[in-house]
Order: sequence, then C-alpha cells, then structure tokens
Amino acid sequence: MTAATTPIALSIAGTDPTAGAGLQADLKTFSALGVYGATVVTALVAQNTTGVQAIQEIPPAFVRAQMDSVFSDLAVAAVKIGMLSRPEVIEAVAAGLEAWPGPPMVLDPVMVAASGDPLIADEAVAVLTRRLFPMASLITPNLFEAARLLGRAPAASEAEMVAQGRALLDFGAAAVLVKGGHAVGAESADVLVEAGRDPAWFRAPRIATRNTHGTGCTLSSAITAGLAKGATLREAVGAGKRFIAAAIAAADRLTIGRGHGPVHHFHAFWPD
Repeated sequence: MTAATTPIALSIAGTDPTAGAGLQADLKTFSALGVYGATVVTALVAQNTTGVQAIQEIPPAFVRAQMDSVFSDLAVAAVKIGMLSRPEVIEAVAAGLEAWPGPPMVLDPVMVAASGDPLIADEAVAVLTRRLFPMASLITPNLFEAARLLGRAPAASEAEMVAQGRALLDFGAAAVLVKGGHAVGAESADVLVEAGRDPAWFRAPRIATRNTHGTGCTLSSAITAGLAKGATLREAVGAGKRFIAAAIAAADRLTIGRGHGPVHHFHAFWPD
C-alpha cells in the first residue's frame, strides 16, 4: 500500500515571540488544520500583545538559503508569505520563488501590527507590488492595507471593497481577498475578487473581543492550508473564514498578555 502524501505548507514570514502572530501563528494554524508546516524566517520581531519593540532583519542571502533548504527537500504544496519589511528581502524571496516555481502562493501584505506599529518600510511597498504580487494566487489585504496600496481612503461600503479589490488585480495577482474585519456592523464580511468572475462574499458574525492579535496571519495561513490539501481557492477561502471566525469566537477562553491577546488556534482541540 502506498502511503498518502502529507500536505506541506511553507510560511515565509517574521516571528512573534509571544506566538500569537507571524510564523508561530502560521504553524499553529497549519497544525490545527492537518497540514505539516515548514518555515523561512524573514525577520526577528521583538513584540508582544502590547506592541512591537524591535525588528532584526535577516540577511537576504540567508533568507534565500532557507528557501533552498526547504524546497530542495520537501514537497511544498502551498506557500504563505507574511512580513517582508525591506526591499532586499523581498527581492530574495522573489528570486527563490522563481527558482522553485509551482505551488500556489498566498500573500498577506502585512503592513501594520494589531497594536498599530508599522511592519514594512515605505520603500518596500513598491517592490512588494512589483515583484511578488504577479506571482500570487491570492493577496489578502485588510481595508487599511488595500487603501495604502492604492493611495485611497479605506473602503466605506461593500461596493467600495469590491472596487478596490478589482483595482488591486491590476498589480498582477490572480485574486484579491479584501478583508472587512476593521469595518463596522453586525457582520465581518470579506470579498474575493477574481478577473472574469462575480465577487464572492464570506461573512461571519462580528465578535466583540480585544483578542484579535494574529487574525490576518491566521486567516491567510488557514487559506494556504486548504490549498495545500487540494481545495479550490473559493473552498479554501470559505474554510479559512470559518476557521478564523471560530478562533476569534473562542479567543476569550484564553488569558494571554496585557494587550491584544491572540485568537484561539486550537479551539477545536482544547477543553473549554
């Protein structure tokens, strides 16, 4: 009998020593969803639930060396990209993906932490859109990230979310998920925009909690996990939305830190 192939997802991102966001959140998400997680570290971030204290960049050549180590050995089925704060690191990641093409790639354009601290240099944004967006199967900006990328005010309606998603397609990504978690209202609504298809909406009840650290990382890695297991993009986004909604709903079961605590990645496994 032939053994079943183990789905493997790779996260290329920065760290979070309190493990609510970044690479650590990605690994938790992959594990919770039955996917083996591998990592490439792009930055060492000293942060906690109250904010970001310091960032130590990883040399671009070492980022590329990590990518070569993973891709030359593991059968990576999907890639998630998170924090890339400097142009040189973005170029190294782009070159690595060009050298090891194939897996679908979800790019979360991480720009600001939940605490409000910036996570990407201004000069890096243009390099990110030029080099990596055209490689992406999906980009997952929130309302503020979409606005910054387009040089507009944040979308104030669902129609504007769709319009900004369509505008972001011009940067070359195959699809855009504009996340509405920072909007107001009874629902948290995200919209998937793809060329030649009607927009698809993914909705969940809005949860009143301060424990939202790592929501963007967790959603994008949950989508990546779905793709690694062979789901279509819309299936993966739907499953990812359900996972993050449940993780936020269960977040107050945890007591972690003094600020914005993490979502509950293992809500389906830990006892109440």
